[in-house]
Amino acid sequence: MRDRVPVVVQGSGRRARRAGLVGVLWAAAELTVTVGVVVLLLVVHQVWWTNRQAAAAAQEQVQALERAWDGGNTSGPVAPAPSGSGASVEPGDPAVSGAPSEGTPGPPAASRSPRPAAKPPARDQAYAVLRIPRLGLVVPVAQGIDKRAVLDKGYAGQYPGTAQPGAQGNFALAGHRNTHGEPFRYINRLRAGDELVVDVRGRRYTYVVGKILGETTERDTGVIAPVPRSLVKPDAGYSEPGAYITLTTCTPEYSSKYRLVVWGTLTSS
Repeated sequence: MRDRVPVVVQGSGRRARRAGLVGVLWAAAELTVTVGVVVLLLVVHQVWWTNRQAAAAAQEQVQALERAWDGGNTSGPVAPAPSGSGASVEPGDPAVSGAPSEGTPGPPAASRSPRPAAKPPARDQAYAVLRIPRLGLVVPVAQGIDKRAVLDKGYAGQYPGTAQPGAQGNFALAGHRNTHGEPFRYINRLRAGDELVVDVRGRRYTYVVGKILGETTERDTGVIAPVPRSLVKPDAGYSEPGAYITLTTCTPEYSSKYRLVVWGTLTSS
């Protein structure tokens, strides 16, 4: 008897190989989808959940400071409030701003004598509250600009070595524009004449926005100098001593390539 050609066997082999290839492609597609979902969840956590957590914790810290001041504790900074006990707050929500009513500005900073500088607060601890009525923003201020210890908590951080609130020199602050509470997200909306109010242990210092630098490099240290003036764009800034406030944040949004700068001068305290 003649041997038969194994046609059926060869066809079965091809089908098996095709089935194996389909299986590999399917597994790769499933892996791609899974990785995509994980990345999406990480983005949601970073952009949305960290914002809610940090903003809520920052508002709790503001309330802790205000309670301590109302209770007569004016000796120094207040320890951080425990997080997670308050309702989440969206940044820039006017309903929770607690912003002061606008008053009549006093004389320009250059024509008055600011209060003497207070003793610097403990590092990384919240000691003041910044209020920006136009933005409906209320945020605690801590000494230092460490990301984990200060900025990622949704606080504004004071650059080390800069002046204390109400004092001669430059009270310079940094804050996140995106993620972790993003307190400075909308400072690009500020205009000349807007108030920046700083409360410290029962004292209130009111600054008025004077100038805005839309973009400079991250190494432009002149913007936080005692007399703030850009080293990159020398026509931006001030030339006379005074009592200044500086707000800095990243720009453009979701990027840390450049810095956005807002300057103000003290009008009352």
